[in-house]
Amino acid sequence: MSFSSDKDGSDASAHTRNENADEPRSERRFTVGLARAAQLAGMVARSRAAAQVEVGDMLAGMYIYEWERLASFWPDRDAIEDFLRRICSVSPQRWNHLIETYDKQRRQEQAEASSPWRRLMQRARSTPHEKEPESDQLPYSLDLERILRSAAEITPFRDDLGEQPIPVLTSECVLVCIACNDNSELGPNLRATGLDLEGLERAARDPRRVPHR
Repeated sequence: MSFSSDKDGSDASAHTRNENADEPRSERRFTVGLARAAQLAGMVARSRAAAQVEVGDMLAGMYIYEWERLASFWPDRDAIEDFLRRICSVSPQRWNHLIETYDKQRRQEQAEASSPWRRLMQRARSTPHEKEPESDQLPYSLDLERILRSAAEITPFRDDLGEQPIPVLTSECVLVCIACNDNSELGPNLRATGLDLEGLERAARDPRRVPHR
């Protein structure tokens, strides 16, 4: 696949709280798993006193929170974990703390979702999703906004409840757009970790691959 970037950057400018903060940007939804990963990405960014959430932060958030979904695309877990720690400038101690904290939260959510009443409620929702974290979240960088816009173009999922279908982004879609982005060093370096890009792209475009509930 080819990576498409925003030439005018208007969507990204709207989200980064600058002089163009009042400009509208394309509406989108996150799956539950990606929304949790985005929250974690903000924590990773704050841990290094960053002013914005970068692409590497989002990548780390997806790795930590959605590892069980994404692990099959890497043959060597140690290689990708070391790579993510380096690009995020997170200490091993802080990294392990984040993993343990979110692993407990994810397991608790899975236990709650397994209850008969919760399963009954979920049947009414064809594609579980959440809005993006906003009020308590750092703004996204220009590069990350471009990645998310590209992910919105390839996702097979749509929220059709309103007048206009809204793209629902998954971790697989975001990950494949990061990996295919040759406009930065992150894309080629990520592919060099042994990422199964062909399998990842098939999964990202597969409407039968159920999003994280």
